[in-house]
Amino acid sequence: MDLVDRWVALAGPHTRHIGTELDKRYGEPHRRYHTRTHLNAVLDLVDELAGYAAAPGVVRLAAWFHDAVYDPERADNEERSARLAARMLADTDLGAQEIQEVVRLIELTATHAPEEDDRNGQVLCDADLGILGSDPDAYAAYAAAVREEYAFVPDEFFKAGRAQVLNALLALPKLFHTPPARERFEERARRNIRTELELLNA
Repeated sequence: MDLVDRWVALAGPHTRHIGTELDKRYGEPHRRYHTRTHLNAVLDLVDELAGYAAAPGVVRLAAWFHDAVYDPERADNEERSARLAARMLADTDLGAQEIQEVVRLIELTATHAPEEDDRNGQVLCDADLGILGSDPDAYAAYAAAVREEYAFVPDEFFKAGRAQVLNALLALPKLFHTPPARERFEERARRNIRTELELLNA
């Protein structure tokens, strides 16, 4: 199933134009990691973890939009993605409360720090960070793709900024919040992050 068909299966044929627009955005040429492949991986993990969400359908919608706006030269991509979601979903039959929850979830991916009782946020954040707990080769490919997205940043500044991001992740009490994601990813993710930090500092 291609991305547009996957969107239609979720939101209905009357919203195909939204799926087409999202597919185009995730295919933008400047993207190297935040691509259709990443979106599919997040959607697959949301499906796996859906039983832990309070509103799985809303989490799926948030996953679709979470990187819809991606410009590595800006720091407000989550906010802009959330605004885009609010605007585009206003033309559907989704209720105002559901749209508000989609917006909140997208904005949460800026910190990946959901509250203990935020089951929707936990599922989305776990799915978005799943790559951190992948096997070493997949993680290395992810790290290289992120570097490509920031090719305009000189090595010295990239390494400092990337290290700050990675150290902030390590400082979180836990990277993953749902039991299956924590069991599957937590230990390996921390190992991968520490390895990347060592390589950055070498």
